[in-house]
Amino acid sequence: MCGVAGVLNLDGSAASPIALRRMTDAIAHRGPDGEGHYTDGPLGLGHRRLAIIDLTPGGRQPMATADGRYVVSYNGELYNFQELRIELQALGHQFRSRSDTEVLLAAWAQWGAKALDRFNGMFAFALWDRQARELTLARDRFGVKPLYYARAGDVFLFGSEIKAILAHGAYRTQLDREALLEYFTFQNFFTDRTLFRDVRLLPAGCTLTVKEKGARPVRYWDYHFAESNAPLREEEYVEELDRLFRQAVNRQLVSDVELGAYLSGGMDSGSITAIAAKQFPYLKSFTCGFDLNTASGIELGFDERTKAERMSYLFKTEHYEMVLKPGDMERVMAKMAWHLEEPRVGQSYPNYYTAQLAGKFVKVVLSGTGGDELFGGYPWRYYRAVVNDDFEHYIDKYYAYWQRLIPNSAIRKVFAPIWGDVKHVWTRDIFRDVFIEHANTLRTPEEYVNHSLYFEAKTFLHGLLVVEDKLSMAHGLETRVPFLDNELVDFAMAVPARFKLGNLGEVMRINENEPGLKTMKYYQRTRDGKLLLRKAMERHIPAEVTDREKQGFSAPDASWFKGESIDYVRRTLLDRNARIYAFLDYTAVSDLIQEHLKGVANRRLLIWSLLSVESWCATFAS
Repeated sequence: MCGVAGVLNLDGSAASPIALRRMTDAIAHRGPDGEGHYTDGPLGLGHRRLAIIDLTPGGRQPMATADGRYVVSYNGELYNFQELRIELQALGHQFRSRSDTEVLLAAWAQWGAKALDRFNGMFAFALWDRQARELTLARDRFGVKPLYYARAGDVFLFGSEIKAILAHGAYRTQLDREALLEYFTFQNFFTDRTLFRDVRLLPAGCTLTVKEKGARPVRYWDYHFAESNAPLREEEYVEELDRLFRQAVNRQLVSDVELGAYLSGGMDSGSITAIAAKQFPYLKSFTCGFDLNTASGIELGFDERTKAERMSYLFKTEHYEMVLKPGDMERVMAKMAWHLEEPRVGQSYPNYYTAQLAGKFVKVVLSGTGGDELFGGYPWRYYRAVVNDDFEHYIDKYYAYWQRLIPNSAIRKVFAPIWGDVKHVWTRDIFRDVFIEHANTLRTPEEYVNHSLYFEAKTFLHGLLVVEDKLSMAHGLETRVPFLDNELVDFAMAVPARFKLGNLGEVMRINENEPGLKTMKYYQRTRDGKLLLRKAMERHIPAEVTDREKQGFSAPDASWFKGESIDYVRRTLLDRNARIYAFLDYTAVSDLIQEHLKGVANRRLLIWSLLSVESWCATFAS
């Protein structure tokens, strides 16, 4: 796991080694084990190394093929690199190191861009073809590893983080006002925009070949949730899921450094830990809990330390945990803004602290991210739009549900200071365009559910992955996600919806602002969501875990924002001189905040997002 940075001067002028070094210095936290730089006329490639596989100098980057034609700066892991290496050796390729980077290069030399179809892993890389004088950027299927790019005049810049682009000097920071509207609608970015004007995030499953006249992303892979043409009995699906899950976890255990696992009280992280612990006795595990002395209501169930300790006992892990208290968010917001660069889904500061804890003990950690999105872990969402007149009706219903922060009815008032710059943006169109490359002739509830699974994998899961990468790499920590194994994902997409969800006909409205336990009465009545995964994981973890109601990883901020953190919220957001009020209307925003403080409505997600954007402005736009 590493950091990538680079520049291509489109006017042909020589790349500056000094500017290139500034770019890699800006992301030094991603690779504390070494750095490398390469220039070839207008092209500069930089790299920061976090040594995981082949710790010798043979794994240093940028790395070139033996004939010198291809040079790569690469961030990620190819979990099937050993199999690819054997195949490539049979074709005549020779290897000088044990690194997966050299395998990636040989695969590209052998198969070109079609090599991407063979890669099972997480990656983002920049590859220079010295013969064709072309630069290619590529990102893994699911978007586990990020790669940003921007064009400033005749200078094309790219990096694992936006900080690398900023450090070059050619780009000048400006807020993207359209992106701000997108974020405050969805608490995420559904397009490739960022809060930095003209800085784009290469979409997952895409490549970008850079030439003088410009470049556009080209998709080489996409999700396709559709029932298999050869449906199996449920027992057969359970058997195959168990086999593929065990294979995925074991495949991602390859490492030349110590490896650990996040361990909550839930099924996904618990199942991964159970499999990994069989290979690594006294595997290190990590949990984050919360001080609930001032929490109330549903938030009293948020601390999962007792459940995690029970799992640790069962799997004999070497367990570490920490407890967050009111005020811990305030202390870390500036660091969060610097590392995240663009706020996305959820209140993610607990993830920062958990990664910080894990990073003190290991360099690689396994995460359960992806299990919910692949196997139907959010039934209250899908059931919002399973009975429709047609595709456009489905879009209307699901779009209305996914307005998580500011509804359309309040957008104009909130964005009054910049309304003239954003009034042409229709966020429903942004929502609909997620499906632009996806078939939309839908007839059955199952097809609508599969469309919802597609949507959430493309947007919600992708946002989680971007956050996961930034916050783990802030501490020189590599996070691996076994659920996002190629074969396991292909299988999950073909599983019939009826084996994931128990009641496709029920439509219920649940407020997504209410975190944690998702209406206990509804869950206990239907025992719904991830049904197939629950049955398969019963082989590895106790039934009390597989039968447990769904709970997200969130701090009790709804209570804290009205209690011990209230002074911080008021001091930051109810100050007319706050930076966000250059773009947002003070009265409109303060009215929404007061609704939360008075208990009229739960606005925890909006308050978190406002605090995050204020911190972004202080960090990058001051």
